[in-house]
Amino acid sequence: MALVVVQSSVLSAQALKRQEIIALAEDKLPEAIGNLQQFLRLRNNGNYPLQVEQNRAWCDRVFTALHFQTTTLQTKGAPLLYAEKIIGPKQKSVLFYLQIDGQPVDSTAWSQPDPFEPVLKEEQNGQWTKIPFPQLGEELNLDWRIFARSASDSKGPAMSLISALQIMQNKGLDAEYNIKVIMDFQEELGSPHLPQAVMDHRALLDADMLFIMDGTRHLSNLPTLTYGARGIATATLTVFGPKYGLHSGQYGNFAPNPVFKSAELIAGLKDSLGRVTLPGFYDGVELSQLDKDLLAKIPENKDSILSNLGIAAPDQVGNTYQEALQYPSLNIRGIKSAWVGKEVRTIIPDEVIIEIDMRLVPETDGARQMELLKAYIQKNGFHLIEGVLPTDKERATHAKLARFTYRLGSKPFRTEMESPIGHFLNKAMKRVFGEAIVNMRTTGGSQPMAPFIKTLDVPAVSIRIPNPDNSIHGPDENLRLGNFQEGIISCLAILTQPLE
Repeated sequence: MALVVVQSSVLSAQALKRQEIIALAEDKLPEAIGNLQQFLRLRNNGNYPLQVEQNRAWCDRVFTALHFQTTTLQTKGAPLLYAEKIIGPKQKSVLFYLQIDGQPVDSTAWSQPDPFEPVLKEEQNGQWTKIPFPQLGEELNLDWRIFARSASDSKGPAMSLISALQIMQNKGLDAEYNIKVIMDFQEELGSPHLPQAVMDHRALLDADMLFIMDGTRHLSNLPTLTYGARGIATATLTVFGPKYGLHSGQYGNFAPNPVFKSAELIAGLKDSLGRVTLPGFYDGVELSQLDKDLLAKIPENKDSILSNLGIAAPDQVGNTYQEALQYPSLNIRGIKSAWVGKEVRTIIPDEVIIEIDMRLVPETDGARQMELLKAYIQKNGFHLIEGVLPTDKERATHAKLARFTYRLGSKPFRTEMESPIGHFLNKAMKRVFGEAIVNMRTTGGSQPMAPFIKTLDVPAVSIRIPNPDNSIHGPDENLRLGNFQEGIISCLAILTQPLE
């Protein structure tokens, strides 16, 4: 691909002062809201090629208008979109990662007819009430929120960067480093083709730093930088009972119910303190005193967290919430057997399906963790079948039958907080927000950054914008306008900060 070199602007981006950056973002916010509305109307389930293409084309038009050179990177699955603005071949480069796809939606669970038709709401008497979007020039309340799928995860953050770039273009400003942008349309599916794409386009994506425009802010809702993310591995365990559902009156006391076997099995996965019982599950994870000191600087109140979550006491993994995030976790994310509610019926179920997820840290390998779980299941007397259903011979031979499969997703990563990328970002953010910055060692969620870090040998930090109570992945996902504006401010500060 030919190298496109953009001459530096006459105006100096460095010359922008704090109040100028804030004023530019405030002026841009009404237009940015309108642009975000358009973006959110594009359905973005990564399972559907047409939706992927509509979002890719929209992003291509936007970055082309910003005078970036764009390239569609084909993969064996969904494509990626790459955009770059090069100010000089010898200048340092920053790579921005944007997630464009979103989680599937159940529109019946939302408080609006269509999750892809953005709705503006304000809180009235403890309830979120729909209000009309303001016309240009009308006053905005920064506590209003936009409700739509991907408002926070992560089209809102993507639009924060795009809006900052549009401001710079309008002011005739360029960053003092090369800007590269990679857009992912299947992040919610685990970015299955991203690792190979990074390998195939290593020279194109090469950069000195990677900024991730994804993730929710700290519970304080202060501007947040996060230096790592846990990886993820998922498993499905099916515990089998009789060949088919049996009448509980006729066969109760005779045919074992697989729910009880399942309950006993999964109950043993954690002790009374909430710690995973699998031998070696936490091996290799050690927090130094320096680590604990840095984590203790994050503004958190345990009682407030417990109150907000509606729980009386936390699991005893780590001494604080932040320390708990540094360890691997095991979660039962769903259980299904027979029917409930109005569909309930008096049967002994034929199977129980248990969905499990593990969050991983750099010290814990996903395959190893899953094999520990598999060994635990077998140690508890379960025969694991190879097929979809047990054979008649297996049913006649084994009292405990199950099927176990797992999948490895995003790998964990961690960047040192005391590092050039940390110093650069803190310097940029403190220009506009002062000392009110939260530096988090890791986030509990997962991000597909390992391919970049491993292949490009580049440090990565997540720039967090959305409000922590944004309901991502669930119904009524939302983005607070004040967070959206501060996202634009953050991006302007970063784009106008010299990269030493």
